[in-house]
Amino acid sequence: MAWVESGRGRDVVCVHGNPTWSFLWRKVFAALEGQRLRLLAPDLLGCGRSSKPRAVAWHGLDGHAAALTAWMEARRLQDPILVVQDWGGPIGLLAAARAPRVRISAVCLLNTGVVLPGRFRGKGFHRLSRAPVLSQVLFRAMGFPLGWLGRVQADRRSISGEVARAYRWPFRSVADRAAPLGLARMVPGGPDHPSVPGLREVEAWLRAFPGPVELVWGRKDPLLGGALARHVRALPRARVTETDAGHFLQEEVPDIIARSIRRLAGMQEAP
Repeated sequence: MAWVESGRGRDVVCVHGNPTWSFLWRKVFAALEGQRLRLLAPDLLGCGRSSKPRAVAWHGLDGHAAALTAWMEARRLQDPILVVQDWGGPIGLLAAARAPRVRISAVCLLNTGVVLPGRFRGKGFHRLSRAPVLSQVLFRAMGFPLGWLGRVQADRRSISGEVARAYRWPFRSVADRAAPLGLARMVPGGPDHPSVPGLREVEAWLRAFPGPVELVWGRKDPLLGGALARHVRALPRARVTETDAGHFLQEEVPDIIARSIRRLAGMQEAP
């Protein structure tokens, strides 16, 4: 498992989702430069510069959480702050719940799904991922949805040009495109889906978590913008910051995310 690391001080672990990699956090890291923080962002297996299992079936919540648990324990983290987005939420929190030697001190949630909905609906994107033949053509042969990331942004220009090419770079080979499809198939289409037990464990862990929690949300996210309401109901003590960003809000509001991390680290706000 590859990762990027910057600075020294309080540990902050930032976990990306689908279909991105640690590149997603570069603006947040830049906004925190010079702070007394040790910033770490792993590439989930199958993504970024990490090893890429070529079987779509390898990608499951338990497997990703086990890999991240091992990585977190190997880093010898000291009371880390956990910052998660998209599938990084369930994977990161399940890893934390199952890592006996890692004591998470604070959590920052960014447009993710760590509180189960009352009814499993899914989006067309997730239904496409389960289509027997079409999904292989779209995700493996054509590289979907890597060319469409800007469409889930409030400002489509935030993922375009060189930035869009950087997101596609780890998946430039057809053989390395199992993760976007596998992670999309991890989204439950019903209560019997293999991800559901792990997601219930994640929600129980978060509801019982005694430390501070912040939610920073992009309201203009067509995938998870509407999920904020159920997270607010489940986490009444959490501090909530709503923004006009889209799904990958690290590209659009990195300074707001950085302020949340500084608060969770107990740092004084700049005047």
